[in-house]
Amino acid sequence: MTSIKTTYNRRSFLKASTATGGGLVLGFSWLASCSPTAEQVKAMPMEWFDINGFLKIGDNGIVTIMSPNPEIGQNVKTAMPMIVAEELDVDWKDVVVQQAGLDLKHFTRQVAGGSQSIRKGWDGLRMAGATARQMLVQAAAQQWEVDPTEITTRAGMIIHEQSDRELGYGEVASAAASIQVPEEVNLKSPKDFQIIGTSQKNVDGEAIVLGKPLFGLDTDREGMLIAMIAHPPAFGMKMKSLDASKALAMSGIKDVFTINSKPEGIELTWSDNNVFPELVVIVGETTWQTMKAKKSLKIEWESDTEPESSEQHEATLARLIKVDAKEPARKDGDPAAAFSKAAKVIERTYSAPFLAHNTLEPMNFFAHVTAEKAELVGPIQTPENLHKTVSKVLDMDPENVSIMMTRMGGGFGRRLYGHFGTEAALISQKMNAPIKLIYTREDDMTQGTYRPSYKVKYRAALDEENNLVAFHVRGVGTHGSPVFANRFPAGTVDHYLAENHTKESNISTGAWRAPRSNFIAGAEQAFLDEVAEIAGKDPIDFRLALFDKAIKDPVGKDNDYDAARYAGVLTLIKEKAKWGTPMPGVYRGVSAYFCHNSYVAQVVDVIMENDHPKIKKVWCAVDCGIVINPGSARNQIEGGIVDGIGHAMYSAMTFKNGSPEQSNFDKYRLIRHAEAPLEIETFFVENEIHPTGLGEPSLPPVIGALSNALAKAMGERFYQQPFMKERRVLG
Repeated sequence: MTSIKTTYNRRSFLKASTATGGGLVLGFSWLASCSPTAEQVKAMPMEWFDINGFLKIGDNGIVTIMSPNPEIGQNVKTAMPMIVAEELDVDWKDVVVQQAGLDLKHFTRQVAGGSQSIRKGWDGLRMAGATARQMLVQAAAQQWEVDPTEITTRAGMIIHEQSDRELGYGEVASAAASIQVPEEVNLKSPKDFQIIGTSQKNVDGEAIVLGKPLFGLDTDREGMLIAMIAHPPAFGMKMKSLDASKALAMSGIKDVFTINSKPEGIELTWSDNNVFPELVVIVGETTWQTMKAKKSLKIEWESDTEPESSEQHEATLARLIKVDAKEPARKDGDPAAAFSKAAKVIERTYSAPFLAHNTLEPMNFFAHVTAEKAELVGPIQTPENLHKTVSKVLDMDPENVSIMMTRMGGGFGRRLYGHFGTEAALISQKMNAPIKLIYTREDDMTQGTYRPSYKVKYRAALDEENNLVAFHVRGVGTHGSPVFANRFPAGTVDHYLAENHTKESNISTGAWRAPRSNFIAGAEQAFLDEVAEIAGKDPIDFRLALFDKAIKDPVGKDNDYDAARYAGVLTLIKEKAKWGTPMPGVYRGVSAYFCHNSYVAQVVDVIMENDHPKIKKVWCAVDCGIVINPGSARNQIEGGIVDGIGHAMYSAMTFKNGSPEQSNFDKYRLIRHAEAPLEIETFFVENEIHPTGLGEPSLPPVIGALSNALAKAMGERFYQQPFMKERRVLG
């Protein structure tokens, strides 16, 4: 048991006054099964009592737990309430989960990004549940006139064994709501967890299957109009003239006008990244009418800056990768001398293209702006930043701006950038009506905020005994280098050099699932395999020897990984995949990577059918600390693996004179069902370390393991993504 000060984030536990009436409850306690029985589901309470900002308890013991962070498919809407429920010591079948809106008073970091929701919320969520439990115990102790230390709880019941008495949480919820918030609470030991570590169904699962409104695109209000936008067809262009006469004459069209989501004099946040703030807006009664009117617009565009083609962009990256950086990002020992004395020097260069996010649910946002207030509803990963921006551009008191997050049909970093929410607010203000802004697939795919294009060059030096004695990495990327200077193999080599270059572009880029890692991990792990091969060493043993040095005698002081945990996942995958066991006809590749505070090692098995590679199985070992919901955790791992394989194999955004050459899925290739691995098996390292990231860490390393397996299966190394421009992986 651990004691923790509730003043860690006291505003999360400010008492609220007793709330009467049914309140807003989005679902029933169907969690016990898909078709709950009458015994499994209690009637909804007649009265609710707010205990703290995270939860309220009904008079009959039903508990509503707020899920504060945006739900992007990572299942935090289930996992975060599980953490609260664990410390509250309530029966999970008596829990109702409700999505919280943006609440700057009670919650912090209401963000979906960086695989940090659980890691950052771990202490606060546990405190919310433990604090409520202690207040309930205190209320019962006062009613029974006994010492609180004599009281225990179990599954929503308060028990005093000495007097053989017990109460349900609902019976003392009213009294508990008036109890002074304790300054310190006791947290459970992980060995006593009853909910954490068990697989629970997605709390939105039934609603998703039944098609109930959950997503932003489902939002519908009386009198709501539909808005769409048109932006320049190429990066580096802006509007010169507009003829909307034909559109305005069409049935159902209310107006056509322009907006600027980045007005002068307004200081915006990083999440307002958008190179097309000046937009043409079409507003109509229905989606079809608005789309049809958009096609009739006559817009003349003109160049603002020099347009760029993919060939020009790649040529600049190729030039920069050959240039020494003015200042190294990290330098250990004397790399130049070590390379000059080396028995063997291996040098390879890897590259990857721009990538679009391509969320299944198009960009959309609802806004209703009046003179007094602004109500926004939609799928957003950074609601607080959107709140700040909307308040500024509308010149409205922040207290009068509300944002409700909906479930997102995909994000992958795309919905970190909330310009579409700001645009919706400006359009509603202009129309003086509720509107829903909808991007078409083409609008979004050509708008920007892509995964940057990257190039990296590696060099490794071996001595006469084929030991790695020097390592050099130099990276260049659009708006930033992909190199993490202090990550592995930094700390394992006496002579180490890391360099960074940046290429500026008017093509906008942004975070894409596992930023930077989504490229550099695959390149690094493919290169290390080649080095191991040339050194005549098993690729896993080669890596483990490096980690052994980092454990016993690390080089430098800024290494940002735990070498023992890193080696641990490699050792686990070696055992589980039976690495080294002859498997005729199966070609295997391995990789391991650390990002988002978690460690992942993978083995990919490839077979050949009719001269085409087919992914038979992916083995995955993960150290992410305590696993909250194992079933959901496996889903995230599997999704990341399929996502990484698909984009590495097939996907690319290219440009001609600044204009994207792919605007829909007819030209932008994504993985298909038959091309996914036939099997994925995941193993979690069991420990009591606080939870770390899980939504992103499985994606980066699978690209390296896949590349290494393909090299063995096909007899050639792949240095440029996508690997299969013309080939097809068989299903």
